[in-house]
Amino acid sequence: MDGMKKLKLGLPKGSLQEATIKVFERAGFQIYVSGRSYFPTIDDDEIDPVLLRAQEMSRYVEEEALDCGITGADWIQENNSDVIFLADLIYAKQSAVKVRWVLAVPEKASINSVKDLNGKRIATELVNVTKSYLRKNKVKADVEFSWGATEAKVADGLVDAVVELTETGSSLRAHKLRIIDTICESTTQFIANKKAAKDPWKKRKMDQVVMLLKGAIAARNMVGLKMNVEKKNFQEILNLLTSLKDPTVSSLSRKDWFAVETVIDEGTVRTLIPKLKDAGAQGIIEYPLNKLIH
Repeated sequence: MDGMKKLKLGLPKGSLQEATIKVFERAGFQIYVSGRSYFPTIDDDEIDPVLLRAQEMSRYVEEEALDCGITGADWIQENNSDVIFLADLIYAKQSAVKVRWVLAVPEKASINSVKDLNGKRIATELVNVTKSYLRKNKVKADVEFSWGATEAKVADGLVDAVVELTETGSSLRAHKLRIIDTICESTTQFIANKKAAKDPWKKRKMDQVVMLLKGAIAARNMVGLKMNVEKKNFQEILNLLTSLKDPTVSSLSRKDWFAVETVIDEGTVRTLIPKLKDAGAQGIIEYPLNKLIH
C-alpha cells in the first residue's frame, strides 16, 4: 500500500469525540481509539485519522498539517483561521442543536447587561471572541483565560462573570448563575485547508465523507415504514402519512393492492401505526435508517 493517497483527517478529542465517532459509525466507518493514543484506526485505507482538541483543529488545518478536520465554528472564529468550510454538521453532545457561548453572572449579582461589566473581570476559554464582543459593546473589562471549572470561579467570587459553552443552561443554573447575553452560537464544521480543497483526489474524498456524514445525521430520529394498502383505503392512508417527499407507491400482484413506503419522524410512529391499521393498512413494517441521502 506504499504510495497510496491518504486524506489526513482531524477528529475532535474531548467533548465532541464520542458523538463524532458515533456519526462516523452510522455513516459506515468503524473507528477504534486505543487508550490515550492520538492516532485512532479506521477501516478506510485512504483516511489517516488524528485526534486533536477541537480548540486547536482549525490552526493545524490552516497550516496544512491536516488536510481537513472537524471542529466547532466557535474555535475557528477564536483562532481567526482561514479555512474552507465544506459542511455544517449539526450534532451536539445531547441533541442536534446549536450550542451557545453565553455571558453569565451570579444569580444575585446586580449585573443585568454587558454594560454593567465595565472594569470587571471575566473568565473564559473563548478569549478573543469575548474581547471582540466587549469592543462591539464599548465595554472595558478584564478577560482572562480559564483552563476549566469556569463556573466555579464566578461562584467562588474569583471573577465577576464567565463566558461559557452551554446547550441547555442546566449546568449554569446548577452553579446558581444567570445568563445575561449570548455571545455567539456554534455548530460542528467540516473544514479543509485551501491546498487540499484544490487537490481533485482529496476534494472528491472529502465530499464523499461529508455526504455520508450528512446522510447519517439526516437519518437520526427517522424511520422507514412499509405497508400494503387496498385501493379503496389508499387515499385515507396517504392523508395520514407525512414524509420527506410523496411516499413510494408500487403495484402488487394482487389486483387493486399497493405497496407503500415512506420515511417519517420516529416520534410519530407510535401514534401513526394504530391509525394506519384502523384505516386498512396491512403488513406494516417499521425499520431503522442509517443514512438518508438527499
